[in-house]
Amino acid sequence: MTDTNKNLFNLDELSGYKVAENYSDVRGWNVQDANNRTIGKVDHLLVNKTAERVVYLDVEVDANLIEEGHNTYQDRVSDGVHEFLNKEGENHLIIPIGMAILDEKNKLVKSNQIDSSTFAKTKRFKKGDVIDFGYELDVVRHYKGDNTIHNSNAVDGFYDREEFNTSFHKRDLL
Repeated sequence: MTDTNKNLFNLDELSGYKVAENYSDVRGWNVQDANNRTIGKVDHLLVNKTAERVVYLDVEVDANLIEEGHNTYQDRVSDGVHEFLNKEGENHLIIPIGMAILDEKNKLVKSNQIDSSTFAKTKRFKKGDVIDFGYELDVVRHYKGDNTIHNSNAVDGFYDREEFNTSFHKRDLL
């Protein structure tokens, strides 16, 4: 990932950007998968300046999830299996904001659409790495199981996808 393709910025790095009054600041909250398994904690909120809003949660992945996913990358691409290869120190991943539900009462972020196995097999990055648009496409494709999302998709309009729609995702879970 290169700095020349920087598309996302930590909310903290941008003056004039803050969490809107009617939304919770979820940094530090645990993140659970569709099976109520904790997969990590929200470390940062990632903003796209063109969209002028938070589009991803940057999650520091739980060590147990990293260990679980460690041995899943042994098959060669020539065998018809193409998985991500994560390296030592790559312990962060992103979740599109529209794939997260906020449980404000319990200070918890939940993703009902993604299970721990999918998270374990997701390409991760090192804290502080620049996240380029290619990485975003790969992750959204992986989470959705939708290979029609490809590199010809432009950044413009990308955040209009349902994965980035937050209109129904702020609520208390029972």
